[in-house]
Amino acid sequence: MTTREYMLGNVAIARGLLEGGLQVAAGYPGTPSSEIIDTLAARKDRDYYIEWSVNEKVAMEVAVGAAWAGVRSVVTMKHVGLNVAADPFMTLAYAGTKGGLIAIVADDPSCHSSQNEQDTRRYAQFALVPCFDPSTPQEAKDMIPFAFEFSEKFEIPVIFRPTTRISHGKSDIELGEIPTDKPPANFEKLLDRWVMLPKNARPRHTHILSIQQDMEDALSESPWNSLELNPDAKLGVIGAGIASVYAKEAVQGLGLEASFLKIGAYPVPKKLIRELLETVDTVLVFEELEPVVEEQVKIIAQEAGLSVQVLGKMNGFVSREGELDVSAFLESLRKVFNLPEEPESGAAAAAPGLAPRPPALCAGCSHRATFYSMKKVFGNDAVYPSDIGCYTLGIQSGTVETTLCMGSSISIGSGLYHAGEKRPICCSIGDSTFFHTGMNSLLNAIYNKADITVTILDNRITGMTGHQPNPGMGFTATGEPTVEVSLAELCKALGADFVTMVDPYDLEETQEAFKAAKEFEGTAVVIARQPCVISAKRAGMKRARYAVDSEKCEGCKQCVKFGCPAIEFDEENKRAVITALCSGCGVCAQICKFDAITEVKK
Repeated sequence: MTTREYMLGNVAIARGLLEGGLQVAAGYPGTPSSEIIDTLAARKDRDYYIEWSVNEKVAMEVAVGAAWAGVRSVVTMKHVGLNVAADPFMTLAYAGTKGGLIAIVADDPSCHSSQNEQDTRRYAQFALVPCFDPSTPQEAKDMIPFAFEFSEKFEIPVIFRPTTRISHGKSDIELGEIPTDKPPANFEKLLDRWVMLPKNARPRHTHILSIQQDMEDALSESPWNSLELNPDAKLGVIGAGIASVYAKEAVQGLGLEASFLKIGAYPVPKKLIRELLETVDTVLVFEELEPVVEEQVKIIAQEAGLSVQVLGKMNGFVSREGELDVSAFLESLRKVFNLPEEPESGAAAAAPGLAPRPPALCAGCSHRATFYSMKKVFGNDAVYPSDIGCYTLGIQSGTVETTLCMGSSISIGSGLYHAGEKRPICCSIGDSTFFHTGMNSLLNAIYNKADITVTILDNRITGMTGHQPNPGMGFTATGEPTVEVSLAELCKALGADFVTMVDPYDLEETQEAFKAAKEFEGTAVVIARQPCVISAKRAGMKRARYAVDSEKCEGCKQCVKFGCPAIEFDEENKRAVITALCSGCGVCAQICKFDAITEVKK
């Protein structure tokens, strides 16, 4: 009897890893990929090793070590994480693997939780490695064991590219068997492959080029690339990854006569593409983000001397930005056939009238209190470089003025100072981000004598990506006790002469620390330490509740301007109100100059 379960896409991917005989897993949290490691780590019957690594480069190298020992490994990250891991990955493509190695790199079209929309398929082209592009959560689960086998057959790492809709979509998943027989680790000392001296790298480059056609042929015959020819059709549709599902649904819904090529694995199946091109007059290529397939289709058509019209992103028929869906495909068809625009439906027309719901820091978030004190001390006449994390929302406090990539805040602050910026510079970076790539930046700032303030927002968790542990917490991905790295001692060891730790809920203490840091000549470090309010609630931490005394409140709105979602303003009575969202941090009581906010006594 077939077993089925309703599950999140990332959970299905984790299941695929188990069915593929996973032995070592490493990753760094990054939406939309995080739940894969979380799911694997939560299993009690683990017969594999798993870790949250300090960054994606390290995670990649852990997986490489396992693969070189002949066992199956996976490394997980989001798309921008591969930028961090690109250094080992590009050379790994030359060196190759023994055990299967899958790099799961989750793309985020439309930047739901990212600073860009880069297309990981470009990295696959760049590194000359295969890329698997699932169209459904079921296909994502089923692809993983195949990807392990493919990696081992060609002794090459492979990229697996789920997008946000695959990772965070839910579906009924048909399950397979989980193997129990796994090979023991056995590292072969293949110096001509594992030691990438120039004399070894040159022949390995020749080797990876020599297997491209074999990999393409193998993938053309795989279930992930499939061609449906309609002998009466003059229109061909090529859909890639999840976009193929949208295109197929639209084609079937319209009853359109079209031949259809689905691409779910790269290098692209040139033979199937040419077969399609030889039977149609026009081809519409539907893929998310970059025109990776479209470029190849045009090259194939030109080389074959076929006068087929190839339409897609490069000539404006498909958007090069954001996510696609069925309506986007219908819009593309409208352009292809020069049809009149469809009037908006009632639901679509009403959508723009909805109240905006911009993201905001949680009620009682300690980052808000830190930013409040920072702004009080440094004022408007200062520069505020920041980083990647929940605290990026400090832009609403006027204390986030740059955000580039993980760990960049301190380096950018140093660059501003050495460029001759005379205004005070106060950086902000989270604890996990500091461990990720902020340590090198701080070392560089101290070594090169940058006169800046570095604020480490230590909320005792990796908050933005789903509350994963980091080296400052004292336990691993599986909850085992381990060393708890002291941020203060680490900063001192890196050479910082000014290091102080504060409770951001204590405004006076925090502001005094910022004043001292501002006056200090050199790189000063302020560590604002207070557990994430969500984690604290989950851990059962109890706090006081606060309320507004309407007799004392003067309606000045200072507490409202603080920006906490738990504080609202009663326009009718011209008084502030604290709602049930209050987490009891007590910062608003310290802000109120009329003593109108007090703790609720039980």
